[in-house]
Parts: sequence; C-alpha cells; structure tokens
Amino acid sequence: MSVNVHINSPNVRYTDTHIVSQYPYQTTSVHREGNAVTVTPRTTELTFRTERRVPRLGVMLVGWGGNNGTTVTAAVLANKLGLTWRTKTGEKKANYFGSLLQASTICLGSDLEGEVNVPLCDFLPMVHPNDIVFDGWDISSMDLGSAMERAQVFDWSLQEQLQPHMSRMKPRPSISIPEFIAANQESRADNILTGSMAEQVEQIRADIRDFQKSSNVDKIIVLWTANTERFCDIIPGVHDTAENLLAGIQAGAAISPSTLFAVASILEGCAYINGSPQNTFVPGVIELAVQKGVFIGGDDFKSGQTKIKSVLVDFLVSSGIKPTAIVSYNHLGNNDGKNLSAPQQFRSKEISKSNVVDDMVQSNPILYQPGEKPDHCVVIKYVPYVGDSKRAMDEYTSEIMMGGTNTIALHNTCEDSLLASPIILDLVILTELCQRVTVQPHGEEDFLSFHSVLAVLSFLCKAPLVPSGTPVINAFFRQRACILNIMRFEQGLNVSLLVSLFKKFSRCNAYVEYNCTV
Repeated sequence: MSVNVHINSPNVRYTDTHIVSQYPYQTTSVHREGNAVTVTPRTTELTFRTERRVPRLGVMLVGWGGNNGTTVTAAVLANKLGLTWRTKTGEKKANYFGSLLQASTICLGSDLEGEVNVPLCDFLPMVHPNDIVFDGWDISSMDLGSAMERAQVFDWSLQEQLQPHMSRMKPRPSISIPEFIAANQESRADNILTGSMAEQVEQIRADIRDFQKSSNVDKIIVLWTANTERFCDIIPGVHDTAENLLAGIQAGAAISPSTLFAVASILEGCAYINGSPQNTFVPGVIELAVQKGVFIGGDDFKSGQTKIKSVLVDFLVSSGIKPTAIVSYNHLGNNDGKNLSAPQQFRSKEISKSNVVDDMVQSNPILYQPGEKPDHCVVIKYVPYVGDSKRAMDEYTSEIMMGGTNTIALHNTCEDSLLASPIILDLVILTELCQRVTVQPHGEEDFLSFHSVLAVLSFLCKAPLVPSGTPVINAFFRQRACILNIMRFEQGLNVSLLVSLFKKFSRCNAYVEYNCTV
C-alpha cells in the first residue's frame, strides 16, 4: 500500500502541477596555506521545482533478448500480473527486491512510536515499474519467451505462466559491427540492420518514433544492456566533437554500435544510459547531449562484487585501516561471460572494475602517499556450467597497526540478471524523475535543469560518468546519500547528513552541474 507524503512547511508549496521548495543550501569554501586551513561557511538559497504529473514511460533496451533484457521484462510482467509460483522451498511471489527505489526506505523523522520510514518510491511522484512499457533491439531474432527459456534465470513454473506474454514480444533488428564484439557472438547475430552506418542510425531513430506512436508513451529512455564491446580508440577528427562525430557517421568511420545508439537517442531527445563498461560516451557524444539538453548516464551496472567492494573499502579506509591488495575472481557462465572471455571485451570490464576504490584511497592522505594505491587484480573466467549464477571470490589484504596484516576473504554467489534487473529499473525511473526537476539559484531569473551528464546515477554504476571538473565518487554510502539528499531538497527537508555539494551554475547553457556527496 502506497504512502502519501505531505510536507507541512512554509518553505514548500504544492500546486496542481508542481512541488516547489525553497532550500537554504549550506556549503563551505576551504583555503589552505601551509598547515593552516581556513573554512568559510556559505549559504545559497535554492528553489526546487518538481513536476507532479508522472508520465507514461517507455523503455527501449539494446540487447532486449539477452539475460538482463528478458529478466527485467518478465519480472515487471510478473509483478504487474501478481504472479505466484511454487518452488521446492515453498510458494514465491513477484517482488522488486534489490531495487533502491522500490525496496528501500527514507527516514522522515519520529513520532510517538519511533522513527517513521517510508518507501523511497512514495516520497516523490515517480513512475511505477508496473507501468513501464518495454521494447528494444537485439542481434538475435529469438522471441522473448524463447530467450527467457534460454537464459535459465526463472523457475520453470514461473516461465510457464509468463510464456504466453513473452512469446509475443520480438526484438527489432540491431546494429552489429563485428570488430567491437567477441567473435563467439556471431552465431547469435541473425537480426542485423543493413545499409550504411548513417542509414542504420536513421533506422534506430525511426524505431524510437514508431515505438512512441504505437505504444502511446509520453517519453522514452534508451538503455544499453547488450554485450560488452571492446574499448573504442578515440580518433581526433572523429570522436572528439559532436560535429566530427556526426560527420564520422555519415562517412562510416570507426564508431561503436553503442555510440551509434547513443547518438540516435540523443537526436530523438531520449535519455540514454550505458549499462556496460565500454567507452560509449566519447567526447563527441557528451558534447551532443549538452547541445541537445538530453540526459546521459553510465557506465556499467554496479550489481554484485563491485558493490561489495565500494562498501568494504569505504569501511576499511574510514576506519583507518589500509587496504594494500584487492584480488577479485569471477566465474560467469551466461552469455555475458562468454563474450568477456575475449581479451578485448574483458579489458573494458577490467577498467570499469579497477577504478572503484580510487576516491576512497585519495580521501585519506594519512594512509596513502600521493599516487599510492592498493594492488588491484580482477580476473573473469567463463564457466558455462554456473550459468547466470555468478561466483565471485575476493581477498582484501590490509595493513593494520605496527606492521600487522588483516585479510578478509569473501565468497559470493549471486544470480547476475536478478541483481542487474532492479538496477535497470532504478536507472530509468531515477532518470525520468530528474527530467521533471529544475532548480533556481537565488537572484537568477530562470529555472535550470541538471547537467546532461547525470552524476546522480553514480550509485548504480561501476564507472560513474560525471560532468567535466566534477570529482568521481565511488564510495557506496556517499553515492546513496546523494540520491536521498536530492530527494530531500525537492521536498524542502533538511538533509540527514553533512553534505558537500559541488555545483557550477552556467547561464550560457541553462544547466546546473550537481554532485552531492557526504
């Protein structure tokens, strides 16, 4: 049962169309001179305006027929239909466990009985997953019912109930450029767009328009959940500016499929999220997104092992313990694991996993000298037998007092697609919410939207994409606080933790860059 939250404050107004909140944002400026540090508190008056009308949302998935695409689509169907099914441990019921927005809470304060916590999804008007309409593309022509069976994620008794619905869905033909994906994927590629690169981009744009018309959705978000590509070499004159990138598409230059999808989405005014580790967002894509005022976010879903790493290293460093070596092994048996068995594709994943501890290390100059960081090794092996049930084994070795050593070893077994699917839902729902939020700094005439590079999505991504000049934050609790505190701003509530907000107001392009961290 949903909760209706109403803030009784002179700083908050509810109109028929908006929630309008005034918030005195307190921050500090710091001046260092030798060993002297001078801290000056500053207050900026901000007015947040959030549209109350929740639109009908369409989500187009690139890689719709893969494990993640079929799982998230089937999970939403199961929840919408209220399905139950029996397993050897008893009856199960559809839910959204694992979703930050659907299955976690925010504390509003206390009453006579104690703390009052409400679901995050009820704190502000936002899309419910059950109302999302799915479509998408895949290099495989297999219908989603057959693809769901191939993925082997859900219990068979649940698949039987979903089959009549899933088998009616079929992915649209997708873009495939063989040099960007592993050769072992060729056998699946029977649903491929033809024509020049420019013609394929135009077809993707036409598909987006067709989906919007046929489904009667108000807005569309496009999300890449297809296989990991190799890293794309940044070629001057091709990838470096929006103009050069568009010209490169016309000329058929070396541009990755994920970047082509990003360009098509941006040109159609649709937010684009990259759920894989490759460098989709080359400089030209970011410039194009800023020019068009379209949100982009990524990279790479932060689901299992990396999420644990962002928690554990934060805990160790914050406790004054010095991690010196982090070694991570992964056994993965689904098609993602097969694709990552190719060296170039694995390199993309290795990069996205390897930088996750950097900000935590840099935050503590007592433990680490400039440039020093832990030894960090990531290994992924394809083991077909384990299927979607990924094995992750980690060893954290740390230096403690007086030259002592502390070692923590973890073994984690997780169903990969069942961790990634709620993250997909959080990404698109949070992105859509941000599209309805604008902010007006005191003394300014205009309300400004968030920067096109949506840093608030960092909590959900291994390699967070942030605006140029904004620090990258990987620490788990700082990232989560970012989302909760922005929500509190929108309702005019004080944040529950001390927050440092890096902001840059730019009237020339009418955006405001945010990175909210504790």
